[in-house]
Amino acid sequence: MRPNPGNPVLEQPGVDVPDSRGRTGLDRAGVGLDRNPDVSITRVEVTSDGWHVLRRTTFTYRRRDGRRVMEERETYDRGNGATILVYDPFRRTVLLTRQFRFPAYVNGHHDGMLIETAAGLLDDDAPEVAIRREASEELGVTLGELQHVFDLYMSPGSVTECVHFYAAPYSPSDRATPGGGLQEEGEDIEVLEIPFDEALAMTFDDRIVDGKTVILLQWAAMTHLF
Repeated sequence: MRPNPGNPVLEQPGVDVPDSRGRTGLDRAGVGLDRNPDVSITRVEVTSDGWHVLRRTTFTYRRRDGRRVMEERETYDRGNGATILVYDPFRRTVLLTRQFRFPAYVNGHHDGMLIETAAGLLDDDAPEVAIRREASEELGVTLGELQHVFDLYMSPGSVTECVHFYAAPYSPSDRATPGGGLQEEGEDIEVLEIPFDEALAMTFDDRIVDGKTVILLQWAAMTHLF
């Protein structure tokens, strides 16, 4: 078909032409996957191509009774992330952060100020590299040996992100800077040094309501980390 000059085809950033991050082909995510023979992806639409990507994907799925049905799902792709529990095994303390989280605030949290383990997106780095960077930026600590705990999908119904969980010891001499995050990225992070027993108690009285933090603190208690 010859193009109609009066009805030009609009090019979509991130699909046909590079978006603000230089990406194209964002509508190809999942196309051709064959790891599950019961799933066949037929269409991927990019519905939002900001810093992160929202897609609407249509696929056929063979149910347990053998019937094939067509499904449609929206997925939010923000990349994968990593988080870490930084602890002092001798003084029985943990280093956590406190910062404003608008999504929690707008969804019922009283002030949106959440206490969390240090975390961040991988940004194309290996998980260990990324979490060392985040611990340095947010907590001001230089970490030694890391313990990989597990990898979890935190919201698999709609968010593609897989979070890599770590733990690492620290001592007061490892705190090289005050931390607090990167001002140029709009971060305003308070560093908290809290006795482990108190931090664990905070997961039971709603003072700590961040999922990854609760998981790591309860993992520490279950494995007798201290």
